Amino acid sequence: MKTIDEMLNLDLLTPEQHRQIGDWIARANSPEDILKMPAPLWQAVERASEVMGIDQDLTRPPLLGAGDTVFT
Repeated sequence: MKTIDEMLNLDLLTPEQHRQIGDWIARANSPEDILKMPAPLWQAVERASEVMGIDQDLTRPPLLGAGDTVFT
């Protein structure tokens, strides 16, 4: 929900889209249920995600060898 709240705050989603998406997520019992969201809502999320650069964040390599870090 934090991400769609940010999308709303950046005016990338309308208040109505935000409400509909939030309601859909709240009713979903599984990730598969979320994936059944109506196409217009998915398209709104995809457009907002593109503007926010979410895909680039997810595909960027770890910084400064963070993958080699060992936590004990």
